[in-house]
Amino acid sequence: MTTSLNHTDLQTFIDTHHLGAAILPMDVHTATVGDAARALGVDADLIIKSLVFMAGDQPILVINNGLARVDRRKLAAYLGINRKRVKFASAEQALEISGYVVGSMPPFGHRQTLRTLVDAATAELDTVYGGGGGIDAMMRLSSSELLRVTHAEVVDISE
Repeated sequence: MTTSLNHTDLQTFIDTHHLGAAILPMDVHTATVGDAARALGVDADLIIKSLVFMAGDQPILVINNGLARVDRRKLAAYLGINRKRVKFASAEQALEISGYVVGSMPPFGHRQTLRTLVDAATAELDTVYGGGGGIDAMMRLSSSELLRVTHAEVVDISE
């Protein structure tokens, strides 16, 4: 069984890399976009989701926002592979790869550095809120900081 990382590990990553990001402790669980938006009092489009996909045997982190869904056809086309080879990682795979439990996953600070794709609509936002390393924590940062830290490729990958 893999031990999961948490908000303390994420804070250490933020401090070590001198990032402009703040972990926000929450009074409620924020495992879904709707929960997070309500708890923060912000529009759902400002909530980012960090999703682990498997492209063949390669993990890819895909970040999009709000209630938007990732279009696997667009993702596969961008990666240059058959769309049948692009699948969501299972919760167990995502934990093993990132170190974080699904529903609390931040966009960085994972066990391994992941190739990261950020949806174009997400990249256009000023401030975004993502997983804070626990189901009762969120993180606030600018999308420019998100792109800088993750070395993300900005791609149109939403449906």
